[in-house]
Formats: sequence, C-alpha cells, structure tokens
Amino acid sequence: MTTFVDRVELHVAAGNGGHGCASVHREKFKPLGGPDGGNGGRGGDVILTVDQSVTTLLEYHHSPHRKATNGKPGEGGNRSGKDGQDLVLPVPDGTVVLDKAGNVLADLVGQGTSYVAAQGGRGGLGNAALASARRKAPGFALLGEPGDLGDIVLELKTVADVALVGYPSAGKSSLISVLSAAKPKIADYPFTTLVPNLGVVTAGSTVYTIADVPGLIPGASQGKGLGLEFLRHVERCSVLVHVLDTATLESDRDPVSDLDIIEAELREYGGLDNRPRIVVLNKIDVPDGKDLAEMVRPDLEARGYRVFEVSAVAHIGLRELSFALGDLVARARAAKPKEEATRIVIRPKAVDDAGFTVTREEVGGELLFRVRGEKPERWVRQTDFNNDEAVGYLADRLNRLGVEEQLMKAGARSGDGVAIGPEENAVVFDWEPSVMSGAEMLGRRGEDHRFEEQRPAVQRRRDRQVERDESLREFGEFDPFE
Repeated sequence: MTTFVDRVELHVAAGNGGHGCASVHREKFKPLGGPDGGNGGRGGDVILTVDQSVTTLLEYHHSPHRKATNGKPGEGGNRSGKDGQDLVLPVPDGTVVLDKAGNVLADLVGQGTSYVAAQGGRGGLGNAALASARRKAPGFALLGEPGDLGDIVLELKTVADVALVGYPSAGKSSLISVLSAAKPKIADYPFTTLVPNLGVVTAGSTVYTIADVPGLIPGASQGKGLGLEFLRHVERCSVLVHVLDTATLESDRDPVSDLDIIEAELREYGGLDNRPRIVVLNKIDVPDGKDLAEMVRPDLEARGYRVFEVSAVAHIGLRELSFALGDLVARARAAKPKEEATRIVIRPKAVDDAGFTVTREEVGGELLFRVRGEKPERWVRQTDFNNDEAVGYLADRLNRLGVEEQLMKAGARSGDGVAIGPEENAVVFDWEPSVMSGAEMLGRRGEDHRFEEQRPAVQRRRDRQVERDESLREFGEFDPFE
C-alpha cells in the first residue's frame, strides 16, 4: 500500500566554516618570508527546493536528520580551504515551512522555488588576510563560524485548481480517473484512497488541475478518519466540488445529508467560505441512483448550487462538468490580483546605531553587563582563546567598535563581569579597561621584531668587514676614506 506523508519535522544542520591557517612562508635564505596562511572554506547551506517529480514527504519521515558538509581549513602557501557542499533537499510543490512554534517561514510554490533552511558558517581568515602595514606578522588566524542548527516543520498543501470532496466511496477517484489521465486506486470499501490524487484536465483552452481529497467523514475537522490530515490540501484550491453518492447502500445516508455534513466540516476547518461550489450527483447509471438524483436536484438548486448528474462508469455528463469547472477556474484566475515584482527595500543603518547593545543584568546577586550584537558575537565565535595574540586582536576590534566606551557609560568598572552573546552560549570575562596579553611584551600586536633583524648572511658579511677593519687599524694601514 502506498504510504503518504504530508507533515514531518526536519532537523537541519548547516556546515561549519573551516578555520583559517596561521603559517609563515619559509624557503632557503629566507626563513621568515611573511605570513601565508590561507582562509577557511564556507560551510554548506541546507536548501529546500521545489521539485515537481516529488509528491510526498515520505523520505524525510524516515530520515529526518540532514546535515551539509563543513568547509575545509586553510593551508599554508596562501591556499584557501574548499567550500562545503550545499545540501539541496527536493520537496513537493506546495510545501509550507514552519518553525516549531507554527510560524510560517516560507511557502514554496512553483518549480525551482527555494528556501535556505540553514545557513552555512563563514570560514575564518588566515593570517595572510589579517596582515597589514601595522600588523606585519600575525601569529594567529580566525576560527570558522558554526553553521545554523535547528528544527523546522514541513507541511504539504496540494496545489490544485479544483478539489473533489465527499464521503469515502462516493466515486471521487473514479471521477478523477475519467476526467484526467490519473490512475488512482479504486475499490468499493471505505478509505480506499489514502493519498490526494492529482490529475490534469483540458477543457477547451483552459487547462487545470483537479485533486481528489480523501478521508472526509463526520468529525474530520476534529481528527476523525483521515480528514484532519488532508483538509489542508483543500486550502489552495479555487473551486470545491461536492461528489454525492446517489446509490449508497447505507440506509441512514442520502445526498442532502451528506452535503450538509461535509459543509459543516469545511466550516469547522475554516477559511473556505469564499470558494465557489459545484454539486455532482454521481452514479446515475444505477436505476435507483437516477431516481434519487432527480428527487434531490430541485432542493439543491434551491440552495443556490449548480448541480450536475454524472456517471463516472458510464461516462455520462462528464463533458458538461469538465467545461463548467474550466469556466470557474478561468474566472478565479482572472479575478486573482496580478503578482507585482518584488520590491528591493534598502534600510540603511541609522547614524547613531552602533550595531550592538550593552545591558545591565543581575545574575546570582552579582552585576553583569551583557553585550549583544552581530559583530561582537561573531568576533567572539571566531576567536581562539588559547592564543594571547588572538585575544588581544579581539580586544582591539571591540575597542574600535566602541564596546569599551559603552561599557564605561553603562557604569562598568574594572573587575565587573561582561558577557558577550546570549545566555545559553555566552563568553564571560572580568572586564579591564585596557586588555593586556603576553603578546604585548613583544611590541605592538601582530609585529615580530625578527623581521626587523638582518638576515644571517648579511650579518656575517658585516662581522667580517668589522674584523678586517680592526686588523688594518692594528697595522696602521686603515684609511677610513678609502
């Protein structure tokens, strides 16, 4: 039996960025040729893309954990690491992406429509990229950023123009099989249809899609039967078709009561009041069915419904029904507002926007200053705290950004606790107005006094020249102007 899944929870993880490399170029007669550490590669993204050949979310039901590849670390010789490969996940047309709280993140409709579910981390800079006129020989590199990690919910809503609704075994699958080229499973017992079947119908110049929505019984909107799982597939349809069984063998059912029950379920579900309705009295090839259809038709027309008497088995009344549905679909498409081109909105940063905030908090009876902002948090994630020079570089960047000044304005004093980042993943340290590290003893951060020294060969030539001058001076043959 075909398994159909239209709602899954997906655990996605983007790739981490590769670490930058701290390396010094070395060759013969040039042992300290300058920094040549390459940058780390970018982590791969997790991307959801609409693929028309995919019709169910079954694959993600069985394998809900998906992760993109990490970026490779940089290497010496100015070799950058390879970027991680993006993980592209094909999803059916009409997939809605939600977060765990139920908020809609994306509505994927149309072939090729994509959404980045998890962003890969950027790679860290190598020491060659960190070098400058003042920082000639950085002895550190930046770490790669971790990729996004989280849970999302995928919910499939079938994209069709016409939805066939009705009781199980009312003949919806038979009707869609003769109106289109679809070949659904057909039998005479309830809940034969376990998946929404889609078919394409051509009526003159209008081509439209028709969907068979299964599982509607009394209480479907509360989850009975299969209704709650598949009522969402009606939401995108422009026209609703009530398929009523005029040859039912159940004594407590008749077409009018079936219509009232299904309408009550649609109202309970909500959001479908403005859809045009058509009533189809099916199975009129059965003698009793024909008589019952003639009896209930005046009552249904009195309610304002357009009624069609058809037989899917005998192919009676199908042409009229097909063109009537095509006309309603064409009207719905014409009434639909035209999609405007996406506007590009540019929001420049305010002049007084520092890009971060400093707040005072009380944690365990002690005062704590928390720094939040994209740049400070990213810089902290990319810092190797085992390297004093890297810590000093972070302090310089925070100072230039104005964090130290804002801390002083907020009332921070030497020794107060400062946290950079959210509560669950913050870096906490005791603040000092001037951050010093062991690297400071060597001079300014990023400078290496060895680069200022003469090469050994040059030094040896100078030493020999000094010795020769001293020997000439000893024998009185030294001429300083020679």
